[in-house]
Amino acid sequence: MKILIIEDEKDLVDALAMGIRKQGYLVDIAMDGEEALDLYYANSYDLIVLDLNLPCLDGIEILEIIRKENKEIKIIIVSARTEIDHRIEGLDKGANDYLIKPFSFQELLARIRSLLRRNFIQNDTSIETDYFRCDLICRCIEDLNGNKVKLTSKEYQILEYLLIHKDRPVSTEELLEKIWENDMNELSDTVKVHMSTLRKKLRNHFGKDFIEYIQKVGYTFKG
Repeated sequence: MKILIIEDEKDLVDALAMGIRKQGYLVDIAMDGEEALDLYYANSYDLIVLDLNLPCLDGIEILEIIRKENKEIKIIIVSARTEIDHRIEGLDKGANDYLIKPFSFQELLARIRSLLRRNFIQNDTSIETDYFRCDLICRCIEDLNGNKVKLTSKEYQILEYLLIHKDRPVSTEELLEKIWENDMNELSDTVKVHMSTLRKKLRNHFGKDFIEYIQKVGYTFKG
């Protein structure tokens, strides 16, 4: 899981980054609004910790910009603005949570964990392609004749993740973080093995290779 912390108090942002990294998360930091948006557009984050009083661009403005194009990313506001109107505004603008400074680091961690457990939200119950249907409830793949393609749990999770994110390449590291839950005892070879068997099963069933590997970038679904 990857987290972006947007906070202009250097001591606080350094302490938060260190503590969150110790929990096994990947962390980037930004100390002003423009740097925050640069990092947001250049990377894929699961959660953002957002201060409101920032140089260059106010936190509410950042929240509005991100929410216009991304409804799923989790955002926790951390702010010294204590008035109820500020909290209502932040939540109404799309924040998932609001913590008032000073706050307990353990409480912040608990809220991060709670939000990330709800990170994979899909409104539809299936994903349709020209060749098969991915049933998100039964967690299975069926061809157009209703025949199921037998996949292992990990193979299905890989395919589902690629389908959900078919607009961009997905790196080996991201698959490890999302599907193996950041268990770094698992090596990238594990992803390669599962990817190889998944591609072989799909190719044998449909006579087509749906997954493309882009060197040094990642895997993408092209069906």
